[in-house]
Amino acid sequence: MIVTRLNSCARTMSTKVAVLLSGCGVYDGTEVHESSAVLTHLSRQGALASCFAPDKDQMHVVDHTAGTEMSETRNVLKESARIARGKISALTELNVVDFDALIVPGGFGAAKNLSSFATQGVDMTVDLTVSDKIAAFHSAGKPIGLCCIAPVLAAKLIPGVELTVGSDQEGTDKWPYAGTAAAIDAMGGKHVVTDVSEAHVDSKNKVVTTAAFMCETDLHDIHDGVGAMVTEVLKLVT
Repeated sequence: MIVTRLNSCARTMSTKVAVLLSGCGVYDGTEVHESSAVLTHLSRQGALASCFAPDKDQMHVVDHTAGTEMSETRNVLKESARIARGKISALTELNVVDFDALIVPGGFGAAKNLSSFATQGVDMTVDLTVSDKIAAFHSAGKPIGLCCIAPVLAAKLIPGVELTVGSDQEGTDKWPYAGTAAAIDAMGGKHVVTDVSEAHVDSKNKVVTTAAFMCETDLHDIHDGVGAMVTEVLKLVT
């Protein structure tokens, strides 16, 4: 018996979503599973994704087999192109009027290449182009989705925004980065506790967040949480 399923490529992809990447690899760039989940859920729901990344050097390069810094230089855009299968543009080329929403996957690249959160904490700065694009989406009333550590970008740029990185209870193996919740509050945001498979929606600011790999859990739980975020972002597109 041959079973045929609706091919999402045949759908009318009228909703256009910009996906902001920060390199390739959890320790110095974009978390690969998170970005793949974002792109998969957007495709499944009939949205057209376009990838962008800053054209600049990474903060540093990490050997992912050992977790140690390497003495070489890599470019954020060129590394991000690995995830996008070469179909990517420099962030400076992103025209907000051409897109309905913005999604930023996590990975330490969001805290190292898109911002300085990894080294400066609450005193972080956000890359100027990243800041300009996020501000433009927000001022245009277009939804923004962020997962894992990426919500710190919104905490710095959007006063009073409600965000989640999952738990705020430090000292547990399941939530090793729970201290980020306090940092979000300290930067003027409002942290909301959620489970890893859930997404939080700030309807006023049109910002949707999910914990993703802020939680040590099974991969399918991460995938489900990212899917919830993508679904809610698309619901907010007007």
